Amino acid sequence: MTKSNIDNQALALAGLFQATHLVEQIARTGQVNEHELKICIESLFQTHPKSIEDVYGGAHTNLTLGYKELRFFTGGKTKTSSTPDVMRYALGVLHLEGKLRKNKKMLPKVADGIDLAKRQLDHFHSSHENLIANLSGLYQETLSTLRFRIHVTGSVQHLQNPQNAHKIRALLLCAVRAAILWRQVGGKRWQLLFARQRLNRACENIIGKS
Repeated sequence: MTKSNIDNQALALAGLFQATHLVEQIARTGQVNEHELKICIESLFQTHPKSIEDVYGGAHTNLTLGYKELRFFTGGKTKTSSTPDVMRYALGVLHLEGKLRKNKKMLPKVADGIDLAKRQLDHFHSSHENLIANLSGLYQETLSTLRFRIHVTGSVQHLQNPQNAHKIRALLLCAVRAAILWRQVGGKRWQLLFARQRLNRACENIIGKS
């Protein structure tokens, strides 16, 4: 793998880990950083980006949280507020993406649903509750119907809040989008084991040592 390939894969995985961290955060605390949520949601609508960085707002700093999580996953010493659930959700999303990729009927349905939601940006901002609710509904109608499902755990109080539930499903959709991007730039499951050090160094070069 070239340096550019590993950098691109690290960026896509950072997007995935940022989304799954936010899922865990909402489920556990009911809170979420609005900027980090916005970056994830808007990645869904970048279907023809000029560069991979443009998927996440054109700046690596938009994924600082995700890069720190990826460093933690690959053996880095960066401290995060991560729990084992973040890792479980991330690995589950990678498995879910594989199921979606093989489902030729569901793929276009997901793409059409995202296009429909994108049109709402003319009327709502990207983190508006109506748009989030529609993305949540899309996840329920598609990925939630697959035999493999991601089981989100946390505070019952927060999970039963409809707005939190919508954000969690929308973020899982964002995580799947990141997994698809990772595949598109050459990501393979075996690399998570055998290219861990290279991924870790890529993260370190971008965010620096903490």
